[in-house]
Amino acid sequence: MKVIERHVLRGPNIYAARPVYLAVIDLETLDDVPSTAIPGFIESLLVAVPTLHEHRCSPGYVGGFVERLRDGTYMAHIVEHLSIELQCLAGLPVGFGKARMVAGRPGYYRVIFAYLDEHVAEAALNLAIELVTALAAGKPAMLEAGLTQLRQLAQAAAVGPSTGAIIEAAKQRGIPILRLTENASLFQLGWGVRQQRIQATMTSNTNHIAVGIASDKELTKRLLWEAGLPVPQGRTVLTLEEAQAAQREYGCVAIKPLCGNQGRGVTTRVLDEQAVGAAFSHARQFGRRVIVEKHIEGNDYRVLVIGHKVIAASLRVPPEVVGDGTSTVRQLVAAINTDPNRGDGHENVLTKIRLDETAVIELARQGLDADSVPCAGQVVRVRGNANLSTGGTAQDVTSEIHPDTAFACVRAAQKIGLDVAGIDLVCRDIALPLQTQGGAIIEMNAAPGIRMHEHPSGGERNQVGRAIVDSLFPAGDNGRVPIIAVTGSNGKTTTTLSIAHVLQRLGYVTGVATTEGITIAGQRIKAGDCSGYWSAHTVLTSPEVEFAVLETARGGMLKRGLGFDKCDVGIVLNVQNDHLGQDGIETLQALARVKGLIVATARKAVVLNVDDAHCVEMARRAPPRTEVIYFGFDVTHPVLVEHLACKGRAVYSHNAMLMWADGDNHQPLTTIAHLPNTLNGRARHNVVNAMASFAALLALAVPRERIAAALASFIPSESQTPLRLNLYRTGGVTLMVDYAHNVAAYEAIITTGRQLTQGRLIGVVSAPSDRRKTDLIAIGQLCGAGFDELVIYEMDDLRHKRPGETAEQIARGALAAQQTGAHAANGRPWVHTHLDIRAAIREAFGKAEPGDLIIIGCASHVSELREALGNVELTTVDASILECSVIENLVWGTRLIPPVLNDYAAN
Repeated sequence: MKVIERHVLRGPNIYAARPVYLAVIDLETLDDVPSTAIPGFIESLLVAVPTLHEHRCSPGYVGGFVERLRDGTYMAHIVEHLSIELQCLAGLPVGFGKARMVAGRPGYYRVIFAYLDEHVAEAALNLAIELVTALAAGKPAMLEAGLTQLRQLAQAAAVGPSTGAIIEAAKQRGIPILRLTENASLFQLGWGVRQQRIQATMTSNTNHIAVGIASDKELTKRLLWEAGLPVPQGRTVLTLEEAQAAQREYGCVAIKPLCGNQGRGVTTRVLDEQAVGAAFSHARQFGRRVIVEKHIEGNDYRVLVIGHKVIAASLRVPPEVVGDGTSTVRQLVAAINTDPNRGDGHENVLTKIRLDETAVIELARQGLDADSVPCAGQVVRVRGNANLSTGGTAQDVTSEIHPDTAFACVRAAQKIGLDVAGIDLVCRDIALPLQTQGGAIIEMNAAPGIRMHEHPSGGERNQVGRAIVDSLFPAGDNGRVPIIAVTGSNGKTTTTLSIAHVLQRLGYVTGVATTEGITIAGQRIKAGDCSGYWSAHTVLTSPEVEFAVLETARGGMLKRGLGFDKCDVGIVLNVQNDHLGQDGIETLQALARVKGLIVATARKAVVLNVDDAHCVEMARRAPPRTEVIYFGFDVTHPVLVEHLACKGRAVYSHNAMLMWADGDNHQPLTTIAHLPNTLNGRARHNVVNAMASFAALLALAVPRERIAAALASFIPSESQTPLRLNLYRTGGVTLMVDYAHNVAAYEAIITTGRQLTQGRLIGVVSAPSDRRKTDLIAIGQLCGAGFDELVIYEMDDLRHKRPGETAEQIARGALAAQQTGAHAANGRPWVHTHLDIRAAIREAFGKAEPGDLIIIGCASHVSELREALGNVELTTVDASILECSVIENLVWGTRLIPPVLNDYAAN
């Protein structure tokens, strides 16, 4: 058994709305071997992982999976359940999974399961395969080392309780969450210009200078004293002699590192020179400079200030044990540490008590050591400080804090400059004014832990994580920028660019991702195919972006999932024959299911092509409160008629004009002649794209006049729509460069081309090498029927076929068309092959005469045209000044090229 492919689907995907791990597994010799066929396999498996008894599986009740095992199930199914359970045993509870055969590949299965951390998921899959393989071979299960590794991976990726509380609060408010580091608590909340960041409890609003001040205890004390706030007397020392002198001056003191945190190196109630020596030595382990302060008698309190308000207050109790007369201090501490609420560091709501040097000093002060046996009922303090990070506990006292003390805490946070501040107080009773009882502010914390407030040992819970989120995102702000997502088989890039063009003209800082690259505020920041998960994240994590328009291609959805959890408007232009036979998608229905992901995630509206039956079917997948807006050529389409009768909205074409229908209210949007990208209506496919663009923007309440005005300057050109209907002229010959790469796209540009010339139509065509043989032949048939002269080339990508194979299959289709078309009678060769695109362009140009139009399909770079023609001067054709005569006589829906052979269109 081996893994052939691995994909981490981080966003919504065709299997689940949550992240899933996908692996394609070759069962090899275990194909067609059920669980019942191997003696002892089931029993050994359940002994190794007894918690599999709890799995429900398809029967839907506890023990259902074991029933499936005993009935006989396939090995991929077992790997799926093991991958889930091993993650659970590592401390990451998940429950979703499925395993399915790969069509046309015997022995291959897709195994899909939910995950919380992708590294743990990968390791769990590997361990599951190892276990199944070993048990199937009659070998013993060796799980312990693997489980230990899984737990270590899970622990390394875990966030602490403080960060977790903030993340959970953000989830509850529907704010997008993105982890920016794998093993640290740095997160982005929100998208684009509305994003904020947190690292533990520090936020985007946390002042760097303020953090530095809070880390310097001496400077903090001086500033607080300057503000009239009570602080203990003390000074910074560098030598033991200076520390001893300070102790003699102040009497009972606390000694701690000047820049320490979490109670490290702190010793309290130091009364004599011998104790000073031990405390000074301990503090020096955490910093060269040491602060000696007069000890303030009283209880230890932590007050949390967020913004200008006290959110929570806790009474902190140092870690202590109670003697039973027989157990040592070490044994009593070990017993307390068995509490499941205690963990190492910040991993749990309480921290295990450590018997370190600080504990040794504190025990010695009480005349004890770790092996002493306290009397029954004797309370033994293990540490002098009450930090939760060193094993202390906390009681909520938020309702008890005196208003004067709360006011003092807010002033302290403002004086230091912290938006989130943990203020340590020592006083006898927090219900009384701080200064009247001789209390003081001991420390200011710039990244305070909040688990004591979220999970107090006693008293009411305070939802501090929510308060931090609320301070970053006021009511009504969910941290999102508007997203328009565009998908379909053809037209995605043009539609995405046209919508972005309108938004930029309206003044929005727009982030755009297409197959041509990524642009931010109109500036290209990355070239190439950027229509997938990571490109969406590049746009959405850009802090200047106010509006995102994202081309969302099939490949990205299948291999990574969507790059966003929700979009505002989802557009599906069409579902046509392209990429079938790839990534497990064999039919148009399956392809429609993939593209329908956009529909399922739309919050406000979905824009669907009423002339495409697959798009119409997708309307059922729209969330309940999401509006469906159709677009199409025929307002009498039965679906459109019913939709408008139910007060629905739609964009349609009528008498060379685009119209907006809102129920029975019909209003003009613009004339098609005023949309240069449609070439005055000749480019019917761009009329479709324009209708979709109008519908999406109208769904977001953009005024129709502003949309029409902006689209009037959206011109098919190398700068605005690269490789989409780019027109050039030289010597009376017109050349069109376009990315057409499938049957529907070639049909569209051939139809357009016939209306642009009275001369011959010469094609320079190719297709991606990963397309099926039948698809390449069909492209050849279509081009053979549509062009008067044909030159076939190959793209540079030859990963899927040998050199010349793609061209051969296209030529085969073209020659089949020749046998039944007008070309059969002229007796001259009209299908030519040059594998290099530049040679193919030169061949076509050499055969062209004034008035002819050369269409270069499947183009990758306009530079290839210039390189091919060398010194020939090319003039860009301004599509905005093309005459309008053809549109008046154009009958929408008329097929201007012969039907392809072998009933391809019917398939």
